[in-house]
Amino acid sequence: MSLKHAMNILDLLDDPNASGELVVDLFKDYEHVAATSTTVYGEAGSTDFVKIIIKGTDGKSTGGQSKTLGIVGRLGGIGARPSRIGLVSDADGAISAVASAMKLADMSKKGDRLAGDVAITTHICPNAPTEPHEPVDFMGSPVDILTMNQHEVLEEMDAIISIDTTRGNQVINHRGIALSPTVKEGYILKYSNDLLRIMSMTTGEHPVTFAVTTQDITPYGNGVYHVNSILQPAVATDAPVVGLAITAQSAVPGCGTGASHEVDIAQAVRFSIEVAKEFTAGKTSFYDEQEFEHLNQLYGSMKVFQTLGKIHAND
Repeated sequence: MSLKHAMNILDLLDDPNASGELVVDLFKDYEHVAATSTTVYGEAGSTDFVKIIIKGTDGKSTGGQSKTLGIVGRLGGIGARPSRIGLVSDADGAISAVASAMKLADMSKKGDRLAGDVAITTHICPNAPTEPHEPVDFMGSPVDILTMNQHEVLEEMDAIISIDTTRGNQVINHRGIALSPTVKEGYILKYSNDLLRIMSMTTGEHPVTFAVTTQDITPYGNGVYHVNSILQPAVATDAPVVGLAITAQSAVPGCGTGASHEVDIAQAVRFSIEVAKEFTAGKTSFYDEQEFEHLNQLYGSMKVFQTLGKIHAND
C-alpha cells in the first residue's frame, strides 16, 4: 500500500510545525527500526536531518554481511514559509523517503524482513528560502550541499537511490518518475538493466529515463549549471548512485505549492521498495563491475569530477 503511506506522510509534513522529531516518532514502536533526528543550523536558519535504519535479518547494523541500500530524499526544504503557504513541490523527495521507510517498517513488523539493512536519510525544513534558477525558481536550503552530504550519505550505504523532485526544467516532459544512469566515482555509466526492469514492473509501463551531464555530477559551488541536486550524493561516496526523479510535463518551480501528486510519489516508493528487496538480497546490481574496472584501466580515475576542480584546489 505505497499510496497509503505516501498520502499519510504528505499530510503529516504539510504543516508549518513539521519537524524531524515528528518523523522519528512514527517509528518508536517498531522493533527493527532505528530512527534519529539532528538539528543543524546554517546561515539561513535550521533543518532537521533524519536517519532511519530498517534492520535486515543479515544486515550490517547487527553484524551481518548483506549489502545496505541507501535511499536519500534530496531537497532544499518541504516549505517556503512565510513567502509560500503549504507544502512545496520540492518536498516530494523527503515524502518519498519517509514513506519508503514507513512501508519497510510495516513490512518488518509483519515478518517480511529484508536480508540487508536499508538506510533512509533526508531533512525536514518547513521554512526554507527560495533562490533564482532557470527556467523556474528553486528552493534553497538553510544549509549547504556539503552539510547535506555529511548527514545524508552514510559510509555503510553500498548503493544509493537519490530521490528528488525534478520538475523545474525543460528537458523532461513526462509526469511520474524517471531514472538516471548510474554515477560512480566521476563516471556516468550505462543505465542498469536490473533497475530498468524493476521500473517497468512497478509502473506497468516502459521505463522512463533522463539524461545526465558532466555538470550535474560535479559539486555545487563550482560555478557551473546543475539541473538540480539529484546527483549531489555521488560527489560524496564511491558507491554507485542513481537519481530517481519525480517529474512533470511542464516546468514547475520547486517552490510552487499544490504541485505534489500522491500517485507519482507512490510510484517512487514502490520502485525503491522493490530495489531494496532485490539489492539487499544480492539479486540486483547498479552497475557492471567488470566494465567499470575496464574503464578505469583504459581512461584512469575520474574522481576529479567529485571535487570543485583545479581552480578551487587551494581554497
